Amino acid sequence: MTSDKKMRIALLAGGKSGEREVSLSGAAVFEKALDPDKFIIRRYDPASDLADLARDSKEIDFAFILLHGLFGEDGSVQGMLDLLDIPYQGSGILGSAVAMDKNLAKVLYRMEGIPVADWQVVTSTDEAHCEQMAREMGLPLVIKPVRDGSSLGLTIARSAEEVKNGVALALENDTRVMVEKYIEGREITVSVLGNEDPEAMPVIEIVPGDEYEFFDYNAKYLPGASKEICPAEIDDELTRIAQQYGVKAHKILQLHGYSRSDMIIDRDNTIYILETNTIPGMTQTSLLPQSAAAHGLAYPQLLERLIELGMAAKGR
Repeated sequence: MTSDKKMRIALLAGGKSGEREVSLSGAAVFEKALDPDKFIIRRYDPASDLADLARDSKEIDFAFILLHGLFGEDGSVQGMLDLLDIPYQGSGILGSAVAMDKNLAKVLYRMEGIPVADWQVVTSTDEAHCEQMAREMGLPLVIKPVRDGSSLGLTIARSAEEVKNGVALALENDTRVMVEKYIEGREITVSVLGNEDPEAMPVIEIVPGDEYEFFDYNAKYLPGASKEICPAEIDDELTRIAQQYGVKAHKILQLHGYSRSDMIIDRDNTIYILETNTIPGMTQTSLLPQSAAAHGLAYPQLLERLIELGMAAKGR
């Protein structure tokens, strides 16, 4: 940012999804990190302040979206900002909506040649169908809402009865549920930065604490619940493949600015992609900022880079 005039930032945080508290935590860190000599920040909560955002739009230079899950990461807020002619960081309507839909994303991953676990999408707890999936796909199975984040509503089912119960739980969060073959292995994540020519940053391995069966909501956000190793202690070839998949996912999903793709390495060293986040957690200890730091971008620098990429995307 080279202009003498301070950039006026609308910080969108809070929202109506199940990840509201994560959003607010990231916003508190964000506000302290940006240089006050360069930026003026005003916060808007989409749960209550959308009319204010529209009213103030002519006085806003840029919006930074720190919303996760539905009504923030799914393209809805991005569409409103486009209508108000306010540039913002990250992906637009199309990429946001497609990445949020885990079923569509997996179809595109597979088209791009990125390995994915076999899956089905269901809309009811039909007992016969649940038993059939358990037989045909094999147990255990991972069950999660098609459109949600932070592992909300996610379970691992080890019996036909648990499949039915898991589907019922996920249906509380969404009208469609993904039932996916469970892959045992090492969890990693790959962060990507850029618009047309994105680059992958260092791979992180995630090791949930012994009390967690997988990297669930608590394992993600409770201090000390998981160990994060950056860069991941994997060989150069696995690192290359993981980073290649992260960039491919970013491109095939039509993403911009940044993304973070979660993956798993099975016992045969095959890497499977699980999902891609278009607005990753942004506290200083979140996964993407950790990877950026290892890449040489301190947290304030990362934020300014995302703003620059957002302005460039708007200009295009």
